[in-house]
Amino acid sequence: MGEHRPRYGERGNPMSLIIGPGVVEWVAKRTNEYGSFGAAQGIGWRKGMEIVAGVVYNDFNGVNCCMHVAAVPGARWMRREYLWTCFDYPFNQMKVQRVTGLVGEGNLAARRFDEHLGFTLETTLSRAHPTGDLLVYRMFREDCKWIKLGLEKRFAKAA
Repeated sequence: MGEHRPRYGERGNPMSLIIGPGVVEWVAKRTNEYGSFGAAQGIGWRKGMEIVAGVVYNDFNGVNCCMHVAAVPGARWMRREYLWTCFDYPFNQMKVQRVTGLVGEGNLAARRFDEHLGFTLETTLSRAHPTGDLLVYRMFREDCKWIKLGLEKRFAKAA
């Protein structure tokens, strides 16, 4: 897996990016995706040698990709550097126009999280998820506050 230069967190714990199929597997295990996303790319954030957050991109079709997120509860992983990287990859490197997030209606934490990041609820697919309805969230490139942070000169590209 690829690796970004270390970034230091609280108490000197090194934080760094990690890229590749290991992140995809890590996220799949935590999001109940039946162990696989198919063809996918993963970008993880690790503290020391342990992954504390991961993002997976799949179903790329030239203008859109799906984004899946998992994190260790209480790991204090949500840093602007990592969020910038998570959105720089699809919007600036893959050149997609939008990112789609799919959330089961029963996952209130994921719904709040997506909305906090700036995703907008686009539609609901009735009875399309084990918890009931499947909520389809979207973020267009022009609405993404994370890639507007101006961090591209300070941080390496994700992939």
